[in-house]
Amino acid sequence: MVSEKRSSPHTVESYKSDLEQFSVYCYKQYECDDFREVSTSMIRSWMATMLEHGYKSTSIHRKMSSVKAYYRFAQKNGLVISNPVKGITKPKKEQRLPHYVEEKAIMKLYEGDQSLNDFETFRNEMIIQLFYETGIRLSELMQLTDNDIDFSIGQIKVLGKRNKMRYVPVGKPILDRLKKYQALRDSSLDELERPMLIVSNKGQKISKTFVYQTVKSYLSTVTTQAKRSPHVLRHTFATHMLNNGADLNVIKEILGHSSLAATQVYTHNSIEKLKGIHKQMHPRNKSV
Repeated sequence: MVSEKRSSPHTVESYKSDLEQFSVYCYKQYECDDFREVSTSMIRSWMATMLEHGYKSTSIHRKMSSVKAYYRFAQKNGLVISNPVKGITKPKKEQRLPHYVEEKAIMKLYEGDQSLNDFETFRNEMIIQLFYETGIRLSELMQLTDNDIDFSIGQIKVLGKRNKMRYVPVGKPILDRLKKYQALRDSSLDELERPMLIVSNKGQKISKTFVYQTVKSYLSTVTTQAKRSPHVLRHTFATHMLNNGADLNVIKEILGHSSLAATQVYTHNSIEKLKGIHKQMHPRNKSV
């Protein structure tokens, strides 16, 4: 099932955890240790138990999807006759708006010394700028190589989820900074893990922890919001693009979303911003 879906290691671990949790529940509650004997009522009971224990609807949806995918795989391979998850209504998802940083706050991160020649600082700023100006994911940034940057036509080749390739357009300012970064990197480090674009102080592939800490450190200087992660910069990129008139389908392609529904969540942020402007600026609201 994993090879068919070409899932990421993180997704595989989530599937495994969900299925193990479900298996333990069935055994403890029904003494059922055979997946072929699991009934729809058992699965409904599991879902009800998760609700009683305060699981978020998003978590329940994921766990139910994991079990459903497993039985779909089992049914396809003739291990079961029917999928016991089919037809079960899952709890309604809460509408959570993506966290993002205001445009004025982000612009403060660009006020540093542009003539800086310190590799470590320049590299860290490059990480922030790549996230904000391309909307790429953490895993995608870590996989970038020098060969993925096409300076002649202004685009970056990105390997996304399920090994799906896409091309992200970039402007001349960040291309110029990338050239300077590469030159500074190559002259500052004796050894490099070729052909990785972003490397550690020792020239090796960067870690997720390092990137998280770097992003959190920089965002902490311009915002007090609780969430300060690489994904917040991805949300910020999409929200600012939409606020400045970008077409939703264009944002979808740049982000690498498989469906427009995943991108439409950013319209809610824009609507909330419009509501605020309307409340502040409309003559009727001012007089109330």
